[in-house]
Amino acid sequence: MTALTGDRNTPLQQSGIEEHPAKGAARIFAGALVCLDATGLAIPGATALNLIARGRAEEHVDNSDGADSAVRVRVRQGRFRWNNSAAADAITRAEIGDTAYVVDDQTVAKTSGTNTRSPAGIIRDVDAQGVWVETL
Repeated sequence: MTALTGDRNTPLQQSGIEEHPAKGAARIFAGALVCLDATGLAIPGATALNLIARGRAEEHVDNSDGADSAVRVRVRQGRFRWNNSAAADAITRAEIGDTAYVVDDQTVAKTSGTNTRSPAGIIRDVDAQGVWVETL
């Protein structure tokens, strides 16, 4: 390809925001923790292996009756406060800097649940309302 000889309208993806095709039969609520499954399709966060946490859903997407990739969901990366798990899996300030693990589309835990959970990101803070996790 040759160098430009005039102006070019270069496509842009807004920094920190991605769009992913949603898995068929998936319903993702605005504000949910969104993961990609093994095929690269967006699903709500869940206890499962081999998911890739991508961030927070910027909109409600209902693909309940749709096929894989029938709709797309906008996902923002960053630091988000998720609900803290309970009992022995509750995250404390001692875990800041460690990996948090996906429990569901709004909850993270400090362990992989005996290798049943995927990483959610890095724990950045813990407060009375939850756990601040930075998407990897």
